[in-house]
Amino acid sequence: MASTTLKLRGMSCASCARNVEKAISSVAGVNECIVNFGAELATVEYDRSKIDIATIQNVVSEAGYSAFLLSEQNPTAQEDEAEKREQAREIRLLMRKVVVSAILSVIIVIGSIPMMTGLHVPFISAWWHNPLLQLVLTIPIQFWCGLSFYHHAWKAFQRHTATMDTLVVLGTSTAFIYSLFPTFFPDLFTSQGLQADVYYEASAVVISLILLGRLLESRAKRQTGEAIGKLIGLQAKTARLIRNNEEVDIPIAEVQIGDVILVRPGEKIPVDGEVIYGTSTIDESMVTGESVPIRKQPGNEVIGATINKTGSFKFKTTRIGKDTVLAQIVQLVQQAQASKAPIQRLADRVTGFFVPIVIAIALFTFIIWFNIMGNFTLALITTVGVLIIACPCALGLATPTSVMVGTGKGAENGILIKGAESLELAHKIKTIVLDKTGTITQGKPTVTDFVTINGTANGNEIRLLQLAASVERHYRTRQK
Repeated sequence: MASTTLKLRGMSCASCARNVEKAISSVAGVNECIVNFGAELATVEYDRSKIDIATIQNVVSEAGYSAFLLSEQNPTAQEDEAEKREQAREIRLLMRKVVVSAILSVIIVIGSIPMMTGLHVPFISAWWHNPLLQLVLTIPIQFWCGLSFYHHAWKAFQRHTATMDTLVVLGTSTAFIYSLFPTFFPDLFTSQGLQADVYYEASAVVISLILLGRLLESRAKRQTGEAIGKLIGLQAKTARLIRNNEEVDIPIAEVQIGDVILVRPGEKIPVDGEVIYGTSTIDESMVTGESVPIRKQPGNEVIGATINKTGSFKFKTTRIGKDTVLAQIVQLVQQAQASKAPIQRLADRVTGFFVPIVIAIALFTFIIWFNIMGNFTLALITTVGVLIIACPCALGLATPTSVMVGTGKGAENGILIKGAESLELAHKIKTIVLDKTGTITQGKPTVTDFVTINGTANGNEIRLLQLAASVERHYRTRQK
């Protein structure tokens, strides 16, 4: 069995994640598929002899979404500059839509106060709550700010499925279309003794609130991606290769196994390897948690992204790319983000039939209210209320997002969380036991003062420090 992680695009809610998971799992040769909506990742375990990655990507594409294979050499390919720019562009567009919809919604709601309360408000003139004006203000919200809801709902309809966007479109469109009749044909209502009330504010406010929720969700995803990016930022960008007895700086991606690399004091070790010449002390706290630098000499292993403290040394590379310790740490964090907590598995089972049940309940509500009360308007508004209240699906959205943010923040602060289940069980912790490396202090020794012995510096301590720093700058010892 092989395992791979795919980056997904096009999902808008937990129901979408469920649809992708079902589509991939239904393919012969796929043993297991876990889709995390918050992280937008799909972890697939499959049989190489029966299926390949291209087939899985095609299945995802047929389901109406897109999947990209994360680079094996670069574990954070999804966080490259191009994707960051695309994420920033999407957030800016979403921000503009939130601002526009919020401003227009406030104007519409203020103009609707007399209709909603039945009270005369002196500062609200008749033109402010004119149905035509409210229609004009609602159209940009409904068909520009809310365009993505229609787009995703239509794609779901083509796939013969329903998502949370389906509920948003049904609820807001029903309120909008119904309001068109009292706007242009008020006599249809007044002739039957009914109020020709419009409900543009219901559609506008719901779209604004859901857009705000998605903006906050997108920003949380981006911040978590930046947390992982900081992990990768620990890695050196270049390596000083010894080639034909000359030092050549090359990009880290060009380093090969068996290359001899020179590392000077204060520099980061580019990749994993074994010391072959020289002695030094290395700060490995980012991996081991040990605050005291570790002495290294020929034959000892060194870890990429750790910091060389004192002497210069040469080492032969043994692991590069996805095989380095740092890459495996990042992979662990990504797997933790893509994993599912027990509560999320419950949420996924619910979302599988959540939308159809909500639509059925909404239709049942309309029938009951219309038959009992005999009031079409009241029955319709009650139905719209059922659809709109169910739209956000808080459990399906909050659970994967919280797992993603929790694991990302943990990694940013040096805490690696193995999986979502561990994160969910963390609230039961009553006792924490720390070993010698699990320090709860600053964890980094610092120089507080220095003294000279027997007048070695002849009273000039600063000159002594300069001499010591000069010796340390390029200190080497011969292998004995």
